[in-house]
Amino acid sequence: DEDALRKALAEGNVSFYSGYDPTADSLHLGHLVPILVMKHLQLAGHKPYALVGGATGLIGDPSFKDTERSLQTKDTVEGWVRSIQAQVSRFLDFENGDNKAEMVNNYDWFSDISFIDFLRDVGKYFTVNYMMSKESVKKRIETGISYTEFAYQIMQGYDFFELNRQYGVTLQIGGSDQWGNMTAGTELLRRKADKTAHVITVPLITDATGKKFGKSEGNAVWLNADKTSPYEMYQFWMNVMDADAVRFLKIFTLLPLDEIEEIGKQFEAAPHERLAQKILAREVVTFVHGEKAYKEALNITEQL
Repeated sequence: DEDALRKALAEGNVSFYSGYDPTADSLHLGHLVPILVMKHLQLAGHKPYALVGGATGLIGDPSFKDTERSLQTKDTVEGWVRSIQAQVSRFLDFENGDNKAEMVNNYDWFSDISFIDFLRDVGKYFTVNYMMSKESVKKRIETGISYTEFAYQIMQGYDFFELNRQYGVTLQIGGSDQWGNMTAGTELLRRKADKTAHVITVPLITDATGKKFGKSEGNAVWLNADKTSPYEMYQFWMNVMDADAVRFLKIFTLLPLDEIEEIGKQFEAAPHERLAQKILAREVVTFVHGEKAYKEALNITEQL
């Protein structure tokens, strides 16, 4: 219920979470969208829980993937968890105030739960019909989906339940491809605890040609400077099409909307000066890598 969520956000401090599965040793630009939503909410006084999925990362999310993921070893996933925790900790404030961010790992509650307990305490609340109705599963029924990946949505649902039980979390943020997994959580909370919780999805970002940001597309811009240098990231934003530049300023920066509107007017008047792209590159590279890295990228660009 959108009105109830607006009311909750306007009236008090909401504890919320967003989850990041360690499917590589770095997050990429697609992940920056929910991270920035978390940042906006934290700046507005709400309390973020950043979940890195040490358990779900061992399983694999079927959402809109055409084939099964290959399972990684526990050691590999643990290493990736540490890398991603380090990345996320740079973007939110984990130090100050009543609403300082907290880092959580779902391996902490999944590692001790027995299969029988899980089936009795969690599985009982999900019908197979409900699970089959999810788009992420429907798409894979033709090509085949393992029981492992089929069960993923229940695991993510249980994450929401546990975070609510332990920390009073009532809101989850995630990409629109996560809708089925996220509503599994609101459903479990409703059925098992008679509680109401909310989800906010952020759109999967595509450029004007319809191409999406992400590693499966083979065009990932990584947040790790060793995988994508600040200069390469700077160039990526400088090369954004004019049709996308102002929209991306709203999504990928923390600039106020009236300021973006002003930039938009100047940009329309003289698109060849690429003002929107320059500000986009400055804001994102500074947010991800810091001012020094941005100045170096700018310097290299001007020299070239």
